Amino acid sequence: MRTIKALVLLLFTAAGLTAQGTAGEDVRGSQLKKLELERTTLLAMADSMPESLYRDKATPEQRGFAQQLHHAAGAVPMIAGRYMGEGQPSLPDTSVALNSRAGLKSFINAAYDYAVGAFEAQSDEDRLVVVNFFGMMEIPTWQIWDEIHTHTMWTAGQVVANFRKHGMAPPAFTFF
Repeated sequence: MRTIKALVLLLFTAAGLTAQGTAGEDVRGSQLKKLELERTTLLAMADSMPESLYRDKATPEQRGFAQQLHHAAGAVPMIAGRYMGEGQPSLPDTSVALNSRAGLKSFINAAYDYAVGAFEAQSDEDRLVVVNFFGMMEIPTWQIWDEIHTHTMWTAGQVVANFRKHGMAPPAFTFF
């Protein structure tokens, strides 16, 4: 029985080391790919919606289309800067980002350029630092990248309703 418990403990420890990225680069590589998937998805959405509908809301409570993409992209450097010690980036002004395709795409690219730089600058040791994430839980900073991805894809998915409202298909989901 002790042998089984020791084996289970060993397996969980090994799984934890792999997940945090210190035992292998596959988690880091996967997280970087997710950042680029987010960028690609948000840029495709910005390209697919006519600029005349950038302020359109699927429901009165929702942000407008451009505001929703701005929030999805803007949260990435805000969270990374707060928890990765990189400071806050200088991003394009909202008066430009929310009113034109070129402005929104420039904002998205600036947000992800910053995030990728912060990600690549994060050492293996820094990824192990445990922080209090928004006062809700203690997590290692490597896990914040997964939380960012979940937030971005959740937020971006909400604008599918904007496309459907106008009888348009959203851009293809590029993950598959």
